[in-house]
Amino acid sequence: MTREPGSKETEAQPHRLEAVAGDRTRVAATTPRVAVRHIVRRFWPYARPFRRALVLSGVLVVVLPVIEAAQIWMFKLAVDEVIVPQDLRPLRWLAVAYVGLALAAGIVSFAADYLSAWIGEGFLLKLRASVFQHVQGLSLDFFERRPVGDLVSRLTGDVAAIETFVLSGVTRAVAYGIQIAIFAGALFYLRWELALVALMVGPVAWAATRYFSRRVKEASREKRRRSGLLSAVVEQSLGSIQLVQAANSQDYEVERFRRENRGSADAELASTRIKAMFSPLVDLLKVAGALLVIAVGTIELERGRLTLGGLMVFLTFLSRLYSPIHGLSRFGNTVFAASAGAERIIELLDERPTVIERENPRRLRRARGLVELERVSFRYPGVDEYALRDVSFRLEPGETLALVGRSGAGKSTIAKLILRFYDPTEGVVRLDGLDIRTLALLSLRENVALLLQEALVFEGTVAENIAYGRPGARRRDIVAAAKQADVHEFVSELPDGYETRIGERGQRLSGGERQRIAIARAMIRDAPVLLLDEPTTGLDAVSSMRVLEPLRRLMSGRTTIVITHNLMTLGDATAVLVLDRGRVVDESVHPELLSPPGQYAELHRLYENELPRVPRLSAAE
Repeated sequence: MTREPGSKETEAQPHRLEAVAGDRTRVAATTPRVAVRHIVRRFWPYARPFRRALVLSGVLVVVLPVIEAAQIWMFKLAVDEVIVPQDLRPLRWLAVAYVGLALAAGIVSFAADYLSAWIGEGFLLKLRASVFQHVQGLSLDFFERRPVGDLVSRLTGDVAAIETFVLSGVTRAVAYGIQIAIFAGALFYLRWELALVALMVGPVAWAATRYFSRRVKEASREKRRRSGLLSAVVEQSLGSIQLVQAANSQDYEVERFRRENRGSADAELASTRIKAMFSPLVDLLKVAGALLVIAVGTIELERGRLTLGGLMVFLTFLSRLYSPIHGLSRFGNTVFAASAGAERIIELLDERPTVIERENPRRLRRARGLVELERVSFRYPGVDEYALRDVSFRLEPGETLALVGRSGAGKSTIAKLILRFYDPTEGVVRLDGLDIRTLALLSLRENVALLLQEALVFEGTVAENIAYGRPGARRRDIVAAAKQADVHEFVSELPDGYETRIGERGQRLSGGERQRIAIARAMIRDAPVLLLDEPTTGLDAVSSMRVLEPLRRLMSGRTTIVITHNLMTLGDATAVLVLDRGRVVDESVHPELLSPPGQYAELHRLYENELPRVPRLSAAE
């Protein structure tokens, strides 16, 4: 391992955390406002696979009010031809016709509802998967400045709101429009003068709808924002429940949840208040229209221009006409409420990864494992100070490099650059002599295995967690990796063996067991480059001993970079780099660095005097 000397400015991790916190507040507080037509244009492509089903749904939507209008007309005939003349002879065929229409209405209604649900769920499935896939492709800095709870809220509630906006909402609006056209046509057919009287309240209802819709949209934006904040608090608190309970911070977390919940409730109440004011106003307009019709209709009836059946059916048609008008006005509020969720999804989809593949990137099958950093400097997005400055080293295949230093020295930043979670601000990172920016991300990361300080395991079976390192791995490969990682023995004692579910974040396992499962996952991945980030931190001496032996097997023959605070685990590393605030201040092998006075020797004395002795980590043993 060779390195070129360089200099380094201070790393700005504390400032970066402040920037992240500030970003989270800002992101939760604001989303871009988008025109309705742009929302429809943006999400309509997800509905294209369902075009034929939408056409059929449209036909059913037309047929249903036609049948309903025919049923109402049967009522007019019953009054005028049976009840008024007191003649029961027409009743038989009227009853048969009415029953037939009722059966037809039931069949059409069922088909329309089921088809609408099928289209809506298919649309949601396609859209939600697309949004989730997009989020998975975003760069690490996006997740470091966004609360996970807010993202969960967007992927669930906000995506569902778009379906209301684009599909079921549009279908409902078309249905309302057709009902209005059919029932209004029936009113004009019966008595056009009376129809004009009935529709006099229309302009007033339209003006009221316009006024309230704007206010509903603003209230809905605030409600969606509060929903995201509430989800973020729940995710953060429950995700760290051990720390919360250990610190006796339950009351603080409850108060924090109560505060955000109160804000969410206030936003919901504001939205409900506006809608509640709107509904009585529309009802009042309906009553006014009906009273006008009754007054004028009675006069028409008295003068013999209208039959009793005609007046009763007119009032029935009028009630059915006001219902879709009311629904259409309320639908406007629903659309504006849904548009607030659509705006949050559009903002998410407009995010672009900061790490982007070049056109026609190179693909490596299996790298030899030569890792180089040449005069690399880096600063995190939104931060002025450098986290790394002028760092250079060359690590030959099979060698082991230890990165040591105090917290915030820049050790983990180097690992992020090698995995290309970020691109260097200056300089070049190479794998097998190739600038990693020229490589396909999939190809690069297939050649690198990462083992973190916190052994990340998922809710699922032991076998699924090990196979996560190589999807599609066969059972015998999973078992072989488990044996190499000293996992097989304790897994065999579990109730269901490799099919035992280990709980959320592996809560049913000890820290050492979780770490060994993570090692088995890295084993089965079989990558030529290995990154170990604090592999024994948080483990007791016995657990560390059990972990270090499989770690040695994992490191054997691989190019390994060990990031550690614990100098007692270095053993016979090929070389050691000492970082201080992003600068390389010492570089040599472990015994040589202990001789001259310097930061490494000082750190070593500190660990030797204050920490319990832990077995050494060495790929050479």
